[in-house]
Amino acid sequence: MKKSTRPDSSGKNFDRSVVRGAVKHPSLAQTGANGIQQEKMQGYQFADVVSGQFDTDEVSVDVAPSKRVLLPQVENPKLHKVLAQAGMGSRLEMERLILEGRISVNGEPAHVGQRIQYGDVVKVNGKPIRFRIEPPPPRVIAYHKPVGEVVTHDDPQNRPTVFRKLPRLMQGKWQSVGRLDLNTEGLLLLTSSGELANRLMHPRFGLEREYAVRVLGALSNDEKQQLLNGVQLDDGVASFGSIEDGGGEGSNCWYRVTISEGRNREVRRMLEAVGHAVSRLIRIRYGAMVLPRGLKRGAWLELGERDINALMQASTVTDSYQKVRDAPAIADRRRDGVGRAPSGTIVGQGSSNQQRKAGSQQRTQSQPDPMKTSVGYIGSDSLARYRQEQRRSSVGRKR
Repeated sequence: MKKSTRPDSSGKNFDRSVVRGAVKHPSLAQTGANGIQQEKMQGYQFADVVSGQFDTDEVSVDVAPSKRVLLPQVENPKLHKVLAQAGMGSRLEMERLILEGRISVNGEPAHVGQRIQYGDVVKVNGKPIRFRIEPPPPRVIAYHKPVGEVVTHDDPQNRPTVFRKLPRLMQGKWQSVGRLDLNTEGLLLLTSSGELANRLMHPRFGLEREYAVRVLGALSNDEKQQLLNGVQLDDGVASFGSIEDGGGEGSNCWYRVTISEGRNREVRRMLEAVGHAVSRLIRIRYGAMVLPRGLKRGAWLELGERDINALMQASTVTDSYQKVRDAPAIADRRRDGVGRAPSGTIVGQGSSNQQRKAGSQQRTQSQPDPMKTSVGYIGSDSLARYRQEQRRSSVGRKR
């Protein structure tokens, strides 16, 4: 790889020869159809963290956050209408059966005008009725997790949890897409859909996480290469997809790192394995979703329908990309009769180093660059709506 340097925030040059799979960030503005400059990527970038803009925005009082409520959803259908559509009779006949007490919902007598939802059990004269109601669309929120909160519904130590600040769901509960430890801050996605949560965090789909990490002492080129090739942890080998220098002051050095899995405290343990303690860790991107600019710590932003569809498409694109990439290797293994490694094989000895290095390179290639796909970065629509609400709230206070 050709070695290249560019100045960091302090004016010094740093070496980028060990950077692999770095995401090319877009410009912050583009010209729309009406000739007006529009923001193209409205999320925090690594440079914002290093320059201090990330922390400056936190104390900014230019626009106070507006009251946050979930977007309205289509009302659930009425019972007598669902039964009529299922061929049980007319709506008037269904209302008559309800008044006669011959219809129950989830074991309780139904009442006229009652609405039912996906998963309800409806019986007529004691017999279950088959009907079709579409499950509610998934809801997704982007939360700016601060240091000091844990990602759990029930903490034995009674510490503050991220869920205490989230809006209440009428059905189901919020599920976090992965976790951030107590001392890590930044972007945390939460959804009402268990299936979507699994797609976004399962290692098979390989969605890339991007972190800004500050460590004690500069990483040597050998240490960077070791982190890219893979380091042995208690729960297996782990590797970064890319490492980028970001400068720093004194012994505190900033790095931008990417990784395609989310084991417990993985970034911290990897850096500790090469002898560097982490003093600050911020997640600024998950897949194609970036931490929205101006979203303060402890605040959340609900994604709109277009952004949720783009998020689902991004995981599908990654999965399809991996299947296409892995197909030749799988075919070769089947043809050559090569299966899994025998039980008891020690990873990291002999030729395994080369295999692990090749595997690391394949994982890096498996993550499509968000800016090279039709999806791009996600969240701009939702963030634009959020800012409009802030401006309206600000104007109302001035009046």
